[in-house]
Amino acid sequence: MHAAPKTLAILSNGHLNTEKFQDYNQWMIQAAETAGFEASPLTNLDVLASSAPDRLIPATNTFNALPDAVLFADKDLLLARAFEKRGVRVFNTSEAVGICDHKGLMHDVLSSHAVPTPLTIQAPFMYMPPKELDDRFLKAVVHHLGLPLVVKEAYGSFGEQVYLIQTEEALTRLTRELAGKPFLYQQYITHSHGRDMRVNVVGGRVVASMIRTSKSDFRANVTAGGQTVACEPPAEASALAIRAAEAVGADFAGVDLLFHNGGFLVCEVNTNPHIRSIYEATGIDIAPHMISWIDQHTVKTN
Repeated sequence: MHAAPKTLAILSNGHLNTEKFQDYNQWMIQAAETAGFEASPLTNLDVLASSAPDRLIPATNTFNALPDAVLFADKDLLLARAFEKRGVRVFNTSEAVGICDHKGLMHDVLSSHAVPTPLTIQAPFMYMPPKELDDRFLKAVVHHLGLPLVVKEAYGSFGEQVYLIQTEEALTRLTRELAGKPFLYQQYITHSHGRDMRVNVVGGRVVASMIRTSKSDFRANVTAGGQTVACEPPAEASALAIRAAEAVGADFAGVDLLFHNGGFLVCEVNTNPHIRSIYEATGIDIAPHMISWIDQHTVKTN
C-alpha cells in the first residue's frame, strides 16, 4: 500500500495575479509534483488569518484542508504566522520574510551578524511632512555617506522605491516626500554602478549565480532593464551569500552582492526570488533544489 503523498500549497498574493507570478506558481507546482508532492495553488484571498482557535478561516472552496507545508511566495506575514501556529512548516518562515521585507530591519540583522553591507543610516521616522524640516540630521547623513548616496524605502521590490541622490537639495526634497514611510540612507558603491551579482542559495548551498548589468540605470535589476550572464562566483562571494541567507534565517534566498574594493558587499537578501531570469541566464532550474529542501524538512502530518 502506497503512502499518501505530502501536500504542498504554493501561496501567493491574490491581488498580484500577473503573468510573472502565474509563471512562478506553475513552475513550482510542476517541480513539486515531479518530486512526488500533491501540490496546489493558494492565495491570501482563499484563506484568512484570524484570532479564532483554528487561526485560519476558509474564504473560498480552494482551501479545505491543512497542507503539510507551504511555499510562501507572498509577504502576508500574519497569514504565514497563522499557518505556523497550526504546525505547518512554511518556507521561508514568517520571521525570515519579515526581516527581508523591511530593508531597514534586514540591514540591522545583517549588521548584527557582522555581514558586510554598504554603510546604512536609518531615517528618523516622521509622522507627516514637517512645516520646517530640521536638516541637522541630513547634514550628518551627508557627512558620513557623502554624495551621491542612495535612498531606499523600507518596502519595495524589483529595484523600485530606490533612488540615487546627487545633491543636498534633492536629498531634502525626497526626505520630505517620504515622510510617514520607513526608509534608509545608504552609501553609494561607485564600482558597482549598474551591476551586481545575484547568488541563489538553497539550504546553505549556492546553486546558481549570475551577473546583472544595466547601461542606463544605477540599478541592475532585470525588471529595471538589466541584462544577465551566468557566472561562477568566487569563493568569497559564495561564502558571503551563504552567511547572509543564514543571518536572516532563510531556507532559500536570492542574495544580491555589490562589487567593492576587489571584494563584495551584501546589497539585499530576497526571500521570494523569482527564478526565471536566473534560469534563462544559467540554464539551472532552481525549483527542484527548493522542492528537495522542502521535502527533506517536511513531515507528512495532514
